[in-house]
Amino acid sequence: MAFEWVKRGYKVTVVTGIPNYPEGKFYPGYGWFKNTEETVNGVEIHRIPLIARGNGKLGLIMNYFSFPFFGFWWSLFTRIKADEVFMFETSPMNQCKVGVRYARKHKIPCYLYVQDLWPENVEMITGIHSPIVVKPIERMVRKIYKGCTHIWGTSPSFVDGIRKYVDDKEKDKVSFWPQYAEEFYQPLPKVEHKGFNVIFTGNIGQAQGLEILPFAAKIIREQGIKNIRFTIVGDGRARKSFEESITKNGVWDMFEFAGRVQPKEVPGLLAKGDAAFISFADDELFAKTIPAKLQSYMACAMPIIASAKGETARIIKEADCGMCSSIGDAEELAFSIITMSKMAQERIAEMGQNALSYNKSHFDKKTLMDEMDKYLK
Repeated sequence: MAFEWVKRGYKVTVVTGIPNYPEGKFYPGYGWFKNTEETVNGVEIHRIPLIARGNGKLGLIMNYFSFPFFGFWWSLFTRIKADEVFMFETSPMNQCKVGVRYARKHKIPCYLYVQDLWPENVEMITGIHSPIVVKPIERMVRKIYKGCTHIWGTSPSFVDGIRKYVDDKEKDKVSFWPQYAEEFYQPLPKVEHKGFNVIFTGNIGQAQGLEILPFAAKIIREQGIKNIRFTIVGDGRARKSFEESITKNGVWDMFEFAGRVQPKEVPGLLAKGDAAFISFADDELFAKTIPAKLQSYMACAMPIIASAKGETARIIKEADCGMCSSIGDAEELAFSIITMSKMAQERIAEMGQNALSYNKSHFDKKTLMDEMDKYLK
């Protein structure tokens, strides 16, 4: 979005932290006093100190609180003079305190794009539902929303979730603005391969619920079907447990790991697949989510196999671009994979084209960025 704004003539300054996700340690070449300022594709980047996430809960907590702490001091002394603030909110929500404080100090509009719902996200990750913990987070969220001129959610369900913490007279300042796929996500000629290849791209975390895939693979094998395999592109904190599940189910010969790749390499990898896979852990929060990889798959004209519900299931059904099974139901997922693998190539190609058409109608980048321009000066 920042690069697109530069193309459209905006001067864009990004205030962010030191890159350390998802490994939990600072990326090579970065540190508290290393590469704190740089320019990328015309975007000026200022990096505020923070504590790396690490691999434990304590490190994650320190990471979550360090950015707004150092951001407070940054907002007091920065010489940056902006006309507007736009906050891109993935967790943690408290990072937005920095932007709201800056906007209030300089009396300028403040916009927020919500990617993760709070406090729901905290409850899902920690399993803590005690009012002692949740209520203070709710108060923080209300205060952040109160300080925003306009707020966007990534799905209609997110809009409803945000409006719960917005005053009745201000509910109109919340609207739906979906994520889009970048231009390099596009259909490429299919690469010949043996069997039916189901491909997953993205972060391997607890939220993705990928552990269901080895169980489905085992069921497929027990059915005597030998032409189905799975390609996993990406990495993440849950990769070890995922691999342990593959070992437990004895299906390593059905899986191939491609590791982490650059986003621009994804379309070429998808061209080696017959269907793209999406799954979630079983939590109501994910029923409200439209994952960014869905738009990427659709832009590449990929038929989709999903273990999902809510918004993702709705879109797959509306677009007629794949098959969706219940979260956690390995037998139903195995049935979906087997069924698609036996479909005529014409039907599989039709689902891919349906995905591409739906993406162009609902998630077109230019159309969405034009809409955003109506709010920005």
